[in-house]
Amino acid sequence: MKKLPKNSFHLFFSLVMGAMMVFLMTAVITLANVGMTDDFLRHWLHAFLIAYPVAVPVIYLFAPIARKMTARFVEHP
Repeated sequence: MKKLPKNSFHLFFSLVMGAMMVFLMTAVITLANVGMTDDFLRHWLHAFLIAYPVAVPVIYLFAPIARKMTARFVEHP
């Protein structure tokens, strides 16, 4: 399988990490707010569609900073 070029790693990482984090966090918060109701999936999808476009740029911008901060305290593998 052909891979994307190296310069797209950070963007692709942000897209994938954003999807995973937003998927989980919106599920938890939606469950806490509305409970397991008949329209839970509708509320969850609505929250996901709002949060995902916010999360990806935030991850894209802050992941390098978080890596540098972490490297100050943790030996890099």
